[in-house]
Amino acid sequence: MIADWPGLKALALGMGLPEVTDTTAWGNPCLKAHGKMWCWWSPYVDAAVFKADFDEREMLLAADPETFLMHPHYAAHRLMLVRAGRIAPDWARARLLRQWRDAAPKRWLKNWDGQQVQTGGV
Repeated sequence: MIADWPGLKALALGMGLPEVTDTTAWGNPCLKAHGKMWCWWSPYVDAAVFKADFDEREMLLAADPETFLMHPHYAAHRLMLVRAGRIAPDWARARLLRQWRDAAPKRWLKNWDGQQVQTGGV
């Protein structure tokens, strides 16, 4: 299980996805994909922040409140929090890949997907 920002950051960078930058936002460390917030740790609670639509967030909060939580700062946004020490690496990889793809410009992603098929990549 991933317990902290260094662990999540290492997992995310270890995925080897292009167009990812190690930077800061609002004074806090984060990773951006295609120039958009992609991966970060909440400065309000000991938890990772992931993108999720409101329906999915409500479903996850109801299904597993020991793992998923909400902080008032994030309530109005399509985001969810996952408690430190409860982040399954396989779940995080799948979530991050989906978020990375969602952030990519469609034309860029089409070209990248074509290259992956040709080279047998991701």
